Amino acid sequence: MSYQSRVVITGVGLTSPLGNDLFTLRSGLLEGKCGLRIEPVRYMGDQVLGFCDFPETKYQSKKAHRRGTRAGSIAVFCAQEALRNAISDFDEKWNQQIDKSRVGVYLGITEHGNVETEEEVYQLGLNKGDLKLWSHHHNPRTVANSPAGEVTLNLGITGPHYTLGAACAGGNAGLIQGLQMLLLGEVDMAIAGGVSESPRSFGIFAGFQAQGALAIAEFPDQAIKPLDKNRSGTVISEGGCIYVLERLDDALARGANILGEIVGHGMNSDAVDYVNPHTERQMECMQLALKRAGLNMEEIDIVSMHATGTGLGDQSEALAIRNLTLGCSKTYINFSKGHLGHAMGAAGALELAGNLPSFEDHLVHPGIGVSELDPECAIENLIIKNPLKVGSISTILNNSFGMLGINSCIIVKKYREDA
Repeated sequence: MSYQSRVVITGVGLTSPLGNDLFTLRSGLLEGKCGLRIEPVRYMGDQVLGFCDFPETKYQSKKAHRRGTRAGSIAVFCAQEALRNAISDFDEKWNQQIDKSRVGVYLGITEHGNVETEEEVYQLGLNKGDLKLWSHHHNPRTVANSPAGEVTLNLGITGPHYTLGAACAGGNAGLIQGLQMLLLGEVDMAIAGGVSESPRSFGIFAGFQAQGALAIAEFPDQAIKPLDKNRSGTVISEGGCIYVLERLDDALARGANILGEIVGHGMNSDAVDYVNPHTERQMECMQLALKRAGLNMEEIDIVSMHATGTGLGDQSEALAIRNLTLGCSKTYINFSKGHLGHAMGAAGALELAGNLPSFEDHLVHPGIGVSELDPECAIENLIIKNPLKVGSISTILNNSFGMLGINSCIIVKKYREDA
């Protein structure tokens, strides 16, 4: 069951704890670098986390930056970078050749506006409840469409925009929504992906700590240990990764460089628990994506795991993948959160981006943080510690799962004209 139109990736822009472009991200993943650090968090003391250091006013005025949100700032930077990656002579062509009423913006999120709201509440306490000091920017900062809306304001886009609250499946969800809107003919170009501002908010740290799911370690590179027997929890990171998606005919007509083709997707719900995962539903999500792609699991070259570094999360997903890849001798498994931490709504989109260059360099980047593999997480062809060079790579299956039992999966294929 294939799509009626072919949808391709023509640009990618990102910021991550490892860097602000695809080359730097990829290099860090292949070299086994950890982008995490220790910083103080309000009320929580020193915590291991992942921050992004990007030029926040490269594409935004200082006024717009002050008025908007941290998530919006990340979104604007990533969207601008993605479009400039996709469109040569961007400044000229964007204004003269692109119909901005036919461009849509679809961004997956975990949450947003928390950073600014927590600061306002903190200042309210310091000022003895004087509401005269409450920001008149509060409402536009916290409405659900804020990060995507900030992108349209910045770029003059008049097509549809919204965010998708899909927890940690948000990055994949944004891509899936962009794909679907292109297939429906609602837009001609989709700016799609995910963003997260999470480590700037103390509430998420307090929440994960209360759940017993917050990683604790003396050194950042020892904090998050996906699939490891001695894992202590996840590390909260921020980030963003946004793609330019187009129908193949449109991309070819303007001579675009094609980075990959989305050939399958799946989304479903566990419907069993607020936080605990469900192996069978995760398997069904992957199987749905495979069915839409018209592929069997043995035709998948890389499975990118969600792998959060939490016990039940790692074990459930590992079992799902082990069941589906049994006998698939050329399907390799990796993960990225040991390098990046958990970038929440941006995680899936960032982790997919980190694997895209494998189409050209034929390398499977490793997962890091595993000292003693949890026997419940043992999977054939799990790549840890060192990258693996293989003959060719043409398909990537990217998993991303979230709280309230939301599961997402995307399959991206190396573009071939005759596919």
